[in-house]
Amino acid sequence: MAAGAMPVEAAGKTSPVILILGDSISAEYGLKRGSGWVTLLENRLAQEKIPARVVNASISGETTSGGRSRLPALLAQHQPTQVVIELGGNDALRGLPLSMTEGNLSHMTQLARQAGARVLLAGMQLPPNYGRDYGERFAALFAQVAKRHEAALVPFLFKGFADRPDAAQYFQPDRIHPNEDAQPLILANVWPVLRKQLSAP
Repeated sequence: MAAGAMPVEAAGKTSPVILILGDSISAEYGLKRGSGWVTLLENRLAQEKIPARVVNASISGETTSGGRSRLPALLAQHQPTQVVIELGGNDALRGLPLSMTEGNLSHMTQLARQAGARVLLAGMQLPPNYGRDYGERFAALFAQVAKRHEAALVPFLFKGFADRPDAAQYFQPDRIHPNEDAQPLILANVWPVLRKQLSAP
């Protein structure tokens, strides 16, 4: 092993447990099993010889309220060292109050931090047809929660493909769910932030 290339797991330290609390984006909706970004994350961890276990507790259609109600039991059961919260999109699709979404994300982040886990928030943005004001406030709330609770942040989970002129080729026919081609790009947005978090003392 090269100098400075020490493994993430230090002597006497338990292996990381990464809990993914998400919706259809992380639950492989419409995708071939094993092709979603969470599975690609597991492969990347193995390639980098990081002895982490990934628990994917994502459910298609999940809202922040649903995640909030499920999180306490998941924390007790799995005792994660990292919690990735990928929720909020379904709140916006249903037109739920932004204050509710922000409150739920804030509560979940706080809960995970109190349980000893580091938190990564996956930010989302809305299509223009939702209105500029609502869209801008929705996109901003992830950064606000992350700053308030000192959580890590991926500002826009779909960066690098949803913001391209040819974005349609990266989505399923419903134009909401990313297709298989988009999954490595999602991981590319998450991985640098998560890797830094895993490497932190």
